[in-house]
Amino acid sequence: MKPPALEPVLYPSRYNTHRAFIAIRGIQNFMSTTEPGVSAQTFELPAVPLTLEGSAVLHLMFRFRWNQWRALPAADRVRITTQAQSALAAMEAAGSAMFSMFGHKGDVLFVHFRQDFEALHQAQLTLNQIDLLEYLEPSVAYVSVIELGLYESTVKLYRDLVSRAVEPHSPAWNEAIEEAMNRQREAMRVRLFPPIPEARYVCFYPMDRKRGELKNWYALPIEERQRQMDLHGKIGRRYAGKVQQIISGSVGFDDWEWGVDLFADDPVIFKKLIYEMRFDEVSGVFSNFGAFYVGLRCPAAELDSLLAGTTPKAPPRTRPLPSGRPARP
Repeated sequence: MKPPALEPVLYPSRYNTHRAFIAIRGIQNFMSTTEPGVSAQTFELPAVPLTLEGSAVLHLMFRFRWNQWRALPAADRVRITTQAQSALAAMEAAGSAMFSMFGHKGDVLFVHFRQDFEALHQAQLTLNQIDLLEYLEPSVAYVSVIELGLYESTVKLYRDLVSRAVEPHSPAWNEAIEEAMNRQREAMRVRLFPPIPEARYVCFYPMDRKRGELKNWYALPIEERQRQMDLHGKIGRRYAGKVQQIISGSVGFDDWEWGVDLFADDPVIFKKLIYEMRFDEVSGVFSNFGAFYVGLRCPAAELDSLLAGTTPKAPPRTRPLPSGRPARP
């Protein structure tokens, strides 16, 4: 019996992949189309980009039981508020922030950044001990870990190793990868374990990359994904100093692949940035988005104002929004 015919599947020229993919019964292999007589020892670049992980992240949203709260005696409301302010102030110092939400998706959003998942779990348990939680009904929760994608560095490193005929995933390959990751991890530590920005507003939303039959991000060559991500990142960098973006990976933790937090003193910036990215290929062609949640910062000291029906005052800023390169998924 003759083997099945090979049918080349070429990506459109705009992908600029310089690769041809050959499909054999749904299994994809590829070969160089630019170098005649390629040696049998030539290795393809692995598909998976490297990532760095940092703080464990938890978003907790609640609806407030206002009718039950208002039915309490004034003395009880004062006692519960005072206890909550003390507990929340301590949590703020450990890496938490509270936001009063817009709309009816929820009333209160707590964002927790912690060094690891055990500390993150403790933050959730500590919050549950506050008497105020008796009047908060859970609405939405999201678990993730701060992630820095390294597409550009990954492609450069993979190419270098392949050019030296180092076999992917061999001991020599793994050693070189780990050495490079350790250097990156140390250099990026501030971005991996950041404080929660002091901005007045937050916008949080989950997102995926498409992996359907017609549009599948993960089927693209890594060089093509790197090219698109570079163009995608240029949009975000134009907003540096106006908005701070923190990306957290959630594959294996929650229902979406990433969570995105945007922090700014002007919420209109959220609209402008996200709208501009709709015209970008990564967002416009290869991304799906979940619900958007917007909140206004409520420091612990302003909790009594919020519970009395008054917009919390903005906390004093101790550091500006960073103006450097933002993270991106």
